[in-house]
Amino acid sequence: MIEMMTDGALAIPKLLLDSYAEIGLDEAQCMMILQIFKYIKEGNAFPTPNELAGKMSCDASQCSNHLRELVQRGFLDIVQEKDGSVYSESYSLEPLWNRLMSVHMLSRTQHQKIEQEDALYTIFEKEFGRPLSPMECESLTMWMDDDGHPPEIIKAALREAVISGKLNFRYIDRILFDWKKNGIQTLDQAKSHGEKVRGRFNVKTPARQGNEQQRKTAPFPMYNWLDN
Repeated sequence: MIEMMTDGALAIPKLLLDSYAEIGLDEAQCMMILQIFKYIKEGNAFPTPNELAGKMSCDASQCSNHLRELVQRGFLDIVQEKDGSVYSESYSLEPLWNRLMSVHMLSRTQHQKIEQEDALYTIFEKEFGRPLSPMECESLTMWMDDDGHPPEIIKAALREAVISGKLNFRYIDRILFDWKKNGIQTLDQAKSHGEKVRGRFNVKTPARQGNEQQRKTAPFPMYNWLDN
């Protein structure tokens, strides 16, 4: 009995079982696909509705409807080939595999995004020394989703605010606005831009020369992003 159960075992793609409902398949359609997959593996690439009905609890008419819907919805292809004067048809599950792969990649991307967001929230809360308010959490989300700032750029803006002694979301938002306006997308660009604007800010003028000694006490030049 065990030999009968394991003889000719079929390796079913785990991703299909995990994601068939997510991509819009019901149980009957999923079973139909598995039967087609089995027939293809056995060398019959174009099983008839009657053959499929013999392995399922639906009749040939219902199998035909399932097949037609799978083709119309882009889960199944019918491939036509010509060998001399002989035409042949076969089912292709490649559209299904592509759909499943897209869902898998999207899921991975979303998972990575959630991990990055969680790490970013933790860093901000550590620097602020308190939990973020709902409005502050919304600002973080908007910086990433609406403005398209990478997490590393947001962290760089946070460090800029910490260094400048102006730890508030308005100041960080102004830094990010200035960087986006100037096409800053990497940490090296942010560093170079910061050195550039600080250099302009610290050009000596008669009004500033009287405060030169006070500026020397600072560890490095500061730049007030709210004034730019």
